[in-house]
Amino acid sequence: MKPTETESSPAAAPVRAPEAVFEKIAVTIAEHPAEACRQLAAGIRQLIERRQAEGRQAVLGLATGSTPVPLYRELVRLHREEGLSFANVVTFNLDEYYGLERHHPESYHRFMCDQLFDHIDIDPDHIHVPDGTVPPDEILQYCQDYERLIDEAGGIDLQILGIGRTGHIGFNEPGSTRESLTRRITLDRVTRQDAATDFLGVENVPRFAITMGVGTILRARKIVLMAWGENKAGVVAEAVEGPVTEAVSASFLQGHGDATFLVDRCAASHLTRVRAPWLVGPVEWSAGTAFRAVVWLAQKCAKPVLKLVDEEYNEHGMSDLVTERGGGYPINIEVFNRLQQTITGWPGGKPDADDSNRPERADPYPKRVLVFSPEPQDALVAMGGVLERLIEQGHDVRFVAMTSGSLRVRDEDALRFCRVLLELSELSGEESWGGQEREAEKLVRLLDGKAPFSEDPQEVRRIKALLLRGEVRDACAVCGLARQRVLFLDLPFYERGRYRRFLSGPDDVQCCVEVLREFQPHQIYTTGATADPSSLSAVTYGVLESAFDQVRPESWSQDCRVWHYRCRENPYQPHEISMAMPLSPDQLERKARLLLGFQTISKVELAVCDENRDLAAAYDRLGLAEYEAIEALQRRR
Repeated sequence: MKPTETESSPAAAPVRAPEAVFEKIAVTIAEHPAEACRQLAAGIRQLIERRQAEGRQAVLGLATGSTPVPLYRELVRLHREEGLSFANVVTFNLDEYYGLERHHPESYHRFMCDQLFDHIDIDPDHIHVPDGTVPPDEILQYCQDYERLIDEAGGIDLQILGIGRTGHIGFNEPGSTRESLTRRITLDRVTRQDAATDFLGVENVPRFAITMGVGTILRARKIVLMAWGENKAGVVAEAVEGPVTEAVSASFLQGHGDATFLVDRCAASHLTRVRAPWLVGPVEWSAGTAFRAVVWLAQKCAKPVLKLVDEEYNEHGMSDLVTERGGGYPINIEVFNRLQQTITGWPGGKPDADDSNRPERADPYPKRVLVFSPEPQDALVAMGGVLERLIEQGHDVRFVAMTSGSLRVRDEDALRFCRVLLELSELSGEESWGGQEREAEKLVRLLDGKAPFSEDPQEVRRIKALLLRGEVRDACAVCGLARQRVLFLDLPFYERGRYRRFLSGPDDVQCCVEVLREFQPHQIYTTGATADPSSLSAVTYGVLESAFDQVRPESWSQDCRVWHYRCRENPYQPHEISMAMPLSPDQLERKARLLLGFQTISKVELAVCDENRDLAAAYDRLGLAEYEAIEALQRRR
């Protein structure tokens, strides 16, 4: 007779999910951020209503940035449409830029009011956002008082977090300890670069912030960290699967008893169960999975695909693939051929050629092509070589700048232009310059009189848009595109919004519908499918997707192929690429010169030529032909 567990046998170990071997924090993967936020908001509603029934306050720790925006919109909807009351809610925000007044357009206090507090019935006395204007000699006492207020409220029931590219939670930059409390901190260079667009230049981003500490965050009873988009994938994997380290403050959540990462599929893409599921457990070896696995194996072993051997398959969790396909070498050949077939110098298709193994079909020729760019320079940065080749090969191309890009243009650049106009007026001495002179003088007064980072008057937004418009026309001309083939949609949502706070509407969709119907393209190039949903590229992608849904029943749309390029997201890896277009040394040099023509270009965008070289080197290491550089595209299926 077997002994019962209570008599002598040890308790059975809980069954662990296979991915738990790698993942040291619970991770929930949602199909889309909106779905994830609906689930989280429903949980917050339950917490609030449970506390209401108990006659107690619900204490929420809140985050800022673009990540929680969909959550806050869902909470506002629950309040407006389903009557959820926040009267018994107390909130504590994670952080605030030091030196910013609460009404500054980029302050986190202003952000929270715009996104949440002004739209719900929360008691203003229950709102706590760190004060960025505390005198230096009072900061220590202020931070201690912030900790005390949290304790007096009964501690935080649920702490909402985002994650920065350095792995920080709150503003706990690399080097923050597990025991750190609320304090002033110096912001990391990467963090300031990520905020540069919001502040119209990295030089304008505050150097300090007040933040809850890691220790403060870990005292919350429950923690949910949200992450969306391809750019967060690497740091999510590092925090979840890597060691606990002060270099990645989010990794300290591994030691919390009730912490969850809530991510979309893009942000989960570097987790082992997604990136290399064959290491986690049995997989179904579809053609796509096998292709991805073999490319991964070649990179892991630092060998060309054709040199992989059966032992290497077996040692890396892929023995069943070898057994199923009758050996490793036939798989190598298949994958090598598929990689080779992504390479083409004919992005619009090669006329009168066998296109059975080419990325793009030969007919019709020439094709009508629409290249959509979220801000005017984005597509030129990502696929300037492809654009040049399409034009060179005779296709009917239209470049569509979806927004004006005026938010990118610095005040100094606009001032310089206005002062040049004044100098020209003075030198000409002609009365015909009077109107331009008066306009330039007015703009100079408006720019000189602006408070730092305040909203631009419409006249200023217009001149900034015209400056960027001229730069884009010049850049397109370098690619061989005539001025009249560059379209500027100036989508309304951009003109009425700010970065991280964009909200598109039917008028934006209608603008794109009109372009699609008028041109009826055979090819569309676009971006933003894997971006953070509050980012500009994701918002414009959503607008274009809605527009295409409207025209989908029309016959021409059935013959239209959609190609994605990556703009501010992580570059495509070889296994993700449907079309790899080589650039010659001369073409890469032209692209670099083209980019230098933009005053608004960032160091990150200028580095794209190096990324193009790196991709060519990656193809070379896999055993393909050696090219100077490669631009990559992925076909939407």
